Amino acid sequence: MVKRAAPSRVPHRLRHEVKGVLLSEAQIAARVRALARQITRDFASREMVVVALLNGTVMFLADLIRHIPLPMRLDFIGVSSYGAGTQSRALEFTKALRLDVRGRDVLLVDDILDTGKTMSAVLAKLRRLNPRRIKVCVLLDKKARRTERVQAHYVGFEIPDEFVVGYGLDFAERYRNLPFIAVLHPAMHAAPNP
Repeated sequence: MVKRAAPSRVPHRLRHEVKGVLLSEAQIAARVRALARQITRDFASREMVVVALLNGTVMFLADLIRHIPLPMRLDFIGVSSYGAGTQSRALEFTKALRLDVRGRDVLLVDDILDTGKTMSAVLAKLRRLNPRRIKVCVLLDKKARRTERVQAHYVGFEIPDEFVVGYGLDFAERYRNLPFIAVLHPAMHAAPNP
């Protein structure tokens, strides 16, 4: 489990919205470098196709692939399951892959593995494209909410069952630009979904 960073690191303007910093910039940077080293060892023999889920994974993805010195191709899958609220709704694919992954090694990157519903659907879609193998990398793993039998091969941090924002993760498209991962005050997301 993650040791929570000092609450004093929350910018003053956000203290009524954010309970505290769960993961600091330094913690994230160190763990992303370690994940990149592990992935580099595992994929060293072949070119890989990195497939990332939009939009929350963009910051994590950018930092991760900068530390992987291997030949790679990059593509994105757009998936939406939350909209403006916190309750998951029907999964919608908003962008398809352009690259052919048949017979290739695929690294699937996402920001957070929560219930597993999104990851399960994306993995099923990718498997139909006949890649050689698929490995899953997530920055955050929230096992307490898992409802699907899916696991990541590479995990940055296991986190408690709290609503987190920052470093690409959002609530109603806000907070993505925070350089750390913070826990959102329950009052901020307690209102019913529109």
